[in-house]
Amino acid sequence: MKVSLFITCLADVFYSNVGKHTVELLEKLGCEVDFPEQQTCCGQPAFNSGYHKETKEVAKHMIRTFEGSDYVVGPSGSCVAMLGEYGHLFENEPVWKEKAEKLASKSYELTQFIVEVLKVENVNASLPACATYHRSCHMTRLLGVKDAPGKLLDNVEGLKVNPLPNSQDCCGFGGTFSVKMVPISEQMVDEKVQHIEETGAEILIGADCGCLMNIGGRINRKGKPIKVMHIAEVLNSEVK
Repeated sequence: MKVSLFITCLADVFYSNVGKHTVELLEKLGCEVDFPEQQTCCGQPAFNSGYHKETKEVAKHMIRTFEGSDYVVGPSGSCVAMLGEYGHLFENEPVWKEKAEKLASKSYELTQFIVEVLKVENVNASLPACATYHRSCHMTRLLGVKDAPGKLLDNVEGLKVNPLPNSQDCCGFGGTFSVKMVPISEQMVDEKVQHIEETGAEILIGADCGCLMNIGGRINRKGKPIKVMHIAEVLNSEVK
């Protein structure tokens, strides 16, 4: 099965290891992975800030970039969800709207692809640890991916995943929200860290680098002994 990697900005610039683990995991599951080098940001920061005209140009570029791909898979529910929003930008441009909808139909977040397309719920990973999982807002609400991460984590040998209180709450990142609304964002992430501590987990697992960067940064500033891991790293741990 041929898969094109949608690396996303944060994974590309700050968390290259996440991209590496994503590719290794997909290849171990029998996928042939390519990387279209022309890909750019999905345009979400501009879109969320109201720059829809500029976002349309980004969307057209991304649509052209992945036009020949069978599947597009990314290690971020938020960014993949943005690909699904392109159609709304072209309500008055039927040709581009059709192309946008075609891209959306073949685009998947990593765990979503593994469970829904590859029909795999056990990747034979092993990680003896106590963890908790953060549900990112866009992945859960916009993309609608709720169960796939849990199904995969439940089958990681030695991993105990404790429920996170108020798991539906935002971590306070929200892209530019964390920059424009600093006091509110800080209160939100402080509450998230508090709930993580309440679980007794030694590892926080998430599927969006933005959330992990925000929560992980707060954990570090508070000096908490909690490790932050992207779910791709967990699922690629000691794959047999």
